[in-house]
Amino acid sequence: MTATSDESTKSTVPFSRIKVRTGALVFCGDEVALIRRDRADSVHYTPPGGNVEEGEDLRQALRRELAEELDLDIDLADGGDLMWVVDQRVTRPGPTPPPRKLHLIYRLHITPGLRATLAEQELDELPDGGHEIGIVEWVDYRKTAALPLFPPIGPALAALDHPRAAVGDAALDAVTDENYTWV
Repeated sequence: MTATSDESTKSTVPFSRIKVRTGALVFCGDEVALIRRDRADSVHYTPPGGNVEEGEDLRQALRRELAEELDLDIDLADGGDLMWVVDQRVTRPGPTPPPRKLHLIYRLHITPGLRATLAEQELDELPDGGHEIGIVEWVDYRKTAALPLFPPIGPALAALDHPRAAVGDAALDAVTDENYTWV
């Protein structure tokens, strides 16, 4: 096999590409900012964040994503520690093989005054040039176990004693086709 055919084979194999997504649990007291996406047949929530772009380090990606989605300058927030890592290997619809994705979930704390200045909706650009609107919703973190939250961190989040509680192992259970169905 030539190098070219090795590369084309590799790019068609599920989970052979790895993407990294930075996201944040932005707390204001006991409430955490989540982005709610309403679709025709489902509703789901995600922590604000997105994929790390070429040339960015993790902190730059987090800074960019939170500025884009929440209009948040992370220098005005407290914290910034890496809280959890979720390894995603889930088959999903689409024309390309699904990547393996590592979700790096950070934790930030803001004041009510700063929260009042943040965006209330987020526009996610679609491949066709359109936009999907996401609603920034503040949810009591203890109620997140019951939400359709992706990555599925709701049970771990709801189990915290308080928003600043220490966490044990940062690696949460992997998300695979055996334990998750793509929504």
